[in-house]
Amino acid sequence: MIFITAKFRVKPEYAADWPSITADFTTATRAEPGCLWFDWSRSLDDPNEYVLVEAFTDDDAATHHVTSDHFKSAQQHLPPHLVETPRIVNFKLPQNNWSELGELAV
Repeated sequence: MIFITAKFRVKPEYAADWPSITADFTTATRAEPGCLWFDWSRSLDDPNEYVLVEAFTDDDAATHHVTSDHFKSAQQHLPPHLVETPRIVNFKLPQNNWSELGELAV
């Protein structure tokens, strides 16, 4: 799978509304074939920072994502709400789902 984590520093005046600002993009991405997950979280340390954790089945799915109409729309719609260019970590992993954290087994 292609596993991606990105940090978005949102302008303070938009931070509370970020979930609604990204709602259409999020919904469309989650509906893509090959999207395993696309989940936003808000930082506990910085209320203006959101972390996006996303995964796609393979290169074809990731390519479909970044060439989709909703991605192109997000490229225009999201940056005016941001303080800086989002930071990203992107890896290919030989799995297709979350693994259990054995050290904290329940």
